[in-house]
Amino acid sequence: MRINLVVNTHRPDATEAARKTATHLREHRVEVGCDREGAELVGVGAVADDRFGEADLAISFGGDGTLIRTADLCSERGTPILGVYYGRFGFVTQCRPNEIGAALSQFFDGQARIEERMMVQTELFRSGQSVGTIHALNEAALLRAATTRMLTFEVSVDGRRLTKYPADGVMVATPTGSTAYNLSAGGPVIDPTLSALILTAITPHTLSARSLILRPDSEIRLGLETRGDAVLSCDGQTRLHVLSGDEVRVTRSPRITRLISLAPQDFLEKLSDKLLWSQGLSEVDD
Repeated sequence: MRINLVVNTHRPDATEAARKTATHLREHRVEVGCDREGAELVGVGAVADDRFGEADLAISFGGDGTLIRTADLCSERGTPILGVYYGRFGFVTQCRPNEIGAALSQFFDGQARIEERMMVQTELFRSGQSVGTIHALNEAALLRAATTRMLTFEVSVDGRRLTKYPADGVMVATPTGSTAYNLSAGGPVIDPTLSALILTAITPHTLSARSLILRPDSEIRLGLETRGDAVLSCDGQTRLHVLSGDEVRVTRSPRITRLISLAPQDFLEKLSDKLLWSQGLSEVDD
């Protein structure tokens, strides 16, 4: 059996936990590797990005950003991921540090509960030719460049022009990504185990802009009506420069991210905690 690790090297507690976990796994004759950034700190061999998913399990030690990076490394092969929480928000990570042992025992015994999360596939077309394809767990966002003033973004769905937004950008998010950039932009929160596409304008300069939840098999096309430079950002991990006349197409990805889940109601508990809803309930009870 082989297990690969990804660690947030900026968090000493995450690095120490990864080091202890690697030692524990090797004592049980499990082959252990780590992403290139954290391999030396963890004390195991580095695994190339294109070989990282060749494992029975991947474990991420960090926050949601670390898990997103792990998903990018694993989604092509569908390698299951155990996200151990060392971060600020933790909407996507599934395991607290004191639960690592129990989670691994469930996995070794074949009892682990795995959630399948949909992803989006984003293609950038220039002069009718595809110049890049990116798969993302959270969202694809078309944003004005930092040196460009407000742009007008055209939006079409399934070949029909829907609207145009004078805005700083427009994004297409997954249900998993509904609590990430989409939430910051005022979009809806959706159960992450559902399948849907969420269309949300970013800082729109119009009162008519509203988020739209679409079928998972929809094809969304984004473009620039006004001249100016823009950036295509996917999960904050990959960024491509977009020119006037380019087209961005977003569809459901054939890839999925498989997350080990320890508690069926974990997402609802996180919403109550992270959005401070539990405080409101306490005040009412008092």
